[in-house]
Amino acid sequence: MTVEIVTAAILVIGDEILSGRTKDKNIGYIAEYMTAIGIDVKEVRVVSDDEPEVAAALNALRARYTYVFTTGGIGPTHDDITADCIAKAFGVSIDYHPEAVAIMKERVAKMGGELNEARMRMTRIPNGAALIYNKVSGAPGFWIGNVITMAGVPSIMQAMLDEVAPKLKTGVKMLSDSIRADAKEGDIGTELGAVAKAFPDAIIGSYPFQDDKLGPNTNIVVRSRDAARLAEVRAAVEAMLAKVKAQLAS
Repeated sequence: MTVEIVTAAILVIGDEILSGRTKDKNIGYIAEYMTAIGIDVKEVRVVSDDEPEVAAALNALRARYTYVFTTGGIGPTHDDITADCIAKAFGVSIDYHPEAVAIMKERVAKMGGELNEARMRMTRIPNGAALIYNKVSGAPGFWIGNVITMAGVPSIMQAMLDEVAPKLKTGVKMLSDSIRADAKEGDIGTELGAVAKAFPDAIIGSYPFQDDKLGPNTNIVVRSRDAARLAEVRAAVEAMLAKVKAQLAS
């Protein structure tokens, strides 16, 4: 049986991320969300507010993966250029979207303020894109082709992700299991590599950490889409650990 694997990339757009002024809180959230619904995040890129760079990164990623999630650059200021970049990448025009304008008019009427030029910028949507509704601040994101464009503000991005998630194609979920090695990573590295070679259809990761009582320690995480295979790999890892620790104790 062929297992369909659905993949994704995350494209973070913004000089403020690259300068360190703003700390990204979206990558981990999106990756965890996608893993939970059966989509594998395969790549993350962070690019500056530079139109050719954004368009080039977008075109590379959308050709390679099932979905591309972009965050940032759809606000009201002059350096919010994501919508223009995506329109350019897809070779389509961009203009004020009637429904987006109506949403913003209603929002401004409710909250007070003026639907000025800056706020109107947030209603410019590439031709052919579908709106992603935003219950937090009103201004929508959009979805065109396999590219899903969301805000950079975490609370708004999360609301938009909740909107699009039910419409995403998903694959078989990746299952995972964690094993506490109670051994240093350097003591088990070679043997763990042999286990990984014996199970090429599974994913085995090694993550060192500092234990308050035992000192240097390691967590081993095994991943597979097949529950029986996952159990088999876990058993092999546990047998390897018992053997290595017995040798170290002798």
